[in-house]
Amino acid sequence: MMKSTEVLTLEAVSKSFPATLRGGEPIQILEGVSLSLNRSTSIAITGRSGSGKSTLLQISAGLLSADSGSIRFEGKEITKLDDEHLSRLRSRSMGFIFQSSLLLDDFTALENVQISAMIAGSSEKEASRKSLAMLELVGMQDRLGHTSDQLSGGERQRVAIARALVNEPSLIFADEPTGSLDERNAALVEDLLFSLVAEREVALMLITHNLAFASRCNTVYQLHNRNVEVRS
Repeated sequence: MMKSTEVLTLEAVSKSFPATLRGGEPIQILEGVSLSLNRSTSIAITGRSGSGKSTLLQISAGLLSADSGSIRFEGKEITKLDDEHLSRLRSRSMGFIFQSSLLLDDFTALENVQISAMIAGSSEKEASRKSLAMLELVGMQDRLGHTSDQLSGGERQRVAIARALVNEPSLIFADEPTGSLDERNAALVEDLLFSLVAEREVALMLITHNLAFASRCNTVYQLHNRNVEVRS
């Protein structure tokens, strides 16, 4: 049976947060957001600070619950899954890259990737094999035994990408993945991400303020007035 190309679909998703002042009206962050994402494609979410971009990513990944609407991941309605099943789905089918690499300081590059594979259920031997392959894919095969403080910012982000890919996810969520990098390393990470989308049939949801980076995606959405619109 041919695998469906649909990875993520949001329909009429809304989210509000309680008011900071007692008795105040809830603060509406998202209202009626709908979008979709297929394999081997990428979308960027842009918008001003505080517009709800990271909230939208967290809801899409099941890290935050929506007030209303539908979120389907590979055809499965994730709003109906309990925490245990959501956690298992994320560890096996989703990868995450943030502005900070969030590597474990006392672990080597190889160990940081291995632990993600083992959490998802791989044996130590299998986790080692997959981690070595992923680190080679991102050009880090010569830095396997280096700990986080022995790596440059760009190298740490490449390890984070290897960690995000080690369980062969269908979808990568990247929240400002180049925000803390210099221009050269940012360009290297950008090129790597888009090559992986093409070569490994991964879907990418990118959150970024960088419009040049965003423009490399198949579709660019601007988050404005609590909803998204395709940016021309």
